[in-house]
Amino acid sequence: MTKRIDIYDSTLRDGNQGIGITYSLKDKLLIAKKLDQIGVPYIEGGWPNPTNTTDMEFYREVRKLKLKNSKIAAFGSTRRPNITPESDAGLSMLIQSRADVFTIFGKSWDLHVLEVIKTSLDENLKMIESSVAYLKKHAEEVIYDAEHFFDGYKNNPTYAIKTIEAAISGGAKTIVLCDTNGGCLPFEFEKIFKATKKRFSNVVWGLHTHNDAGCADANTLIGVKLGSTHVQGTFNGIGERCGNANLCTIIPNLELKLKKLTIGKQNLRKLTTAAKYINAISNVHSIRRQPYVGEAAFSHKGGTHINGVMKVKESFEHIAPEEVGNERTLILSDQAGSSTVVEKLKKFIPNVNRKDPIVGELLGKIKDMETQGYQFEAAEGSFRLLAYRMLNLYTEPFNVIGLRVIEEKAKDGTMNSEATIKIEAGGAVEHTAADGNGPVNALDKAVRKALTKFYPELATIRLLDYKVIVIKGSAGTGAKVRVLIHYSDGKDSWGCVGVSENIIEASWKAMMDGINYKLCKSSLPFEYKALLAGPPLLSGASCSQSDHKSSLQLAQ
Repeated sequence: MTKRIDIYDSTLRDGNQGIGITYSLKDKLLIAKKLDQIGVPYIEGGWPNPTNTTDMEFYREVRKLKLKNSKIAAFGSTRRPNITPESDAGLSMLIQSRADVFTIFGKSWDLHVLEVIKTSLDENLKMIESSVAYLKKHAEEVIYDAEHFFDGYKNNPTYAIKTIEAAISGGAKTIVLCDTNGGCLPFEFEKIFKATKKRFSNVVWGLHTHNDAGCADANTLIGVKLGSTHVQGTFNGIGERCGNANLCTIIPNLELKLKKLTIGKQNLRKLTTAAKYINAISNVHSIRRQPYVGEAAFSHKGGTHINGVMKVKESFEHIAPEEVGNERTLILSDQAGSSTVVEKLKKFIPNVNRKDPIVGELLGKIKDMETQGYQFEAAEGSFRLLAYRMLNLYTEPFNVIGLRVIEEKAKDGTMNSEATIKIEAGGAVEHTAADGNGPVNALDKAVRKALTKFYPELATIRLLDYKVIVIKGSAGTGAKVRVLIHYSDGKDSWGCVGVSENIIEASWKAMMDGINYKLCKSSLPFEYKALLAGPPLLSGASCSQSDHKSSLQLAQ
């Protein structure tokens, strides 16, 4: 029987501590939803405390998502020295979060006890035991993170073991050994883990490693081989300093190499998409050479490599790329896999045929746009709109005749933005203007003001998030930027993307996709079974405009 390893994702808490990453409430909810969709058992949402209102809001809002696969964990510390658990504000906030699981950390390193929190070694043991026991009264599952355990063990093994005993005495069933400073080498890690594990029975062992010595993933795998069944980490390895154990590497290593059950083979095929999606929400570049999910993970450029992999795939690939949702790329060749595009199309065109010429055309268009800097993993709206346009299932409902953005600095130093726009729709021309707190905001207001007259349904959409990332920083202020905008109409949410050297133009492209996507949603339902789930639509010929109209009338 395949042994299950529980994956505990800390992207929203530990990952959020990484340099350059700051999650909004909407960011956290989007990532939590994605993690649930791929079957991650535990999602650590944050550290609820009086100064962190975003995390408290997250715990209220995440319940509304009605997640199907994931438990939500709230993270916190043991009580402060010399007070009761009942009077500790941090423990109180954990309980108020109403999370499914409480995870608390305590000090394992005597250096931290004596020099950081400034208390006695004995009081620290009492803090651990009493805090766990108190939380056990309010939740079925309490996980104990032994912070700095490996450094603590190296310095004072007897005391480090006593901290574990205190947590178990308090009622903790899952004990997570943490390499918090990330400096433990694999041979040290193995020795300490073995010595600790043999001291206890009936304990679920967990691991939480950091990557400061480049060994987080290796140490985690060693721990699993030695009996750990609970693994903590973050997607794409983001986190404080050099980051955390990378779940995008660990999960496939466990599933495919060690034959352990984590998220399951079907969900594993969604891993690359999820990794890119989370990077996009995090507003960071995907690492091209990241194992398994990186753009270069299954790329081949050398002539002998290409020759070999075309004859026998495993000659230069340690796994099949489809197993993790990635695809093979042959550099300087027009041959590239279309599996990712087909899988995305199947979400709204069930009978799509991979061999159909239109799939090749769409793949070619996407590849061309990607060379310009586009990414569609978190821009489902732009992807679907592109597909509908190429299938002649969507006609542009309006025409932008012209637009202008004016930036003016007033005498008092404030910047004023104004946008004017002229749009033709329904045989009429609308010319209007709007002020905003910036050029993009002014454009957004102006275009809605002009179009709502013709399309009242646009009044329901709102902009949830706006991100800008520089694609190639070496070009300085002339660099291309990618803009990602997320919209919602109260029922659905969708992301759209635009790329340009001009940040306003990139924003405008994403904005236009967002608005057009809403109009497309209103006129052409995604689950358009009468047209798309019948005989295969993609048979080499797109439907005509007259066919499109009559089909819409039938659907309505």
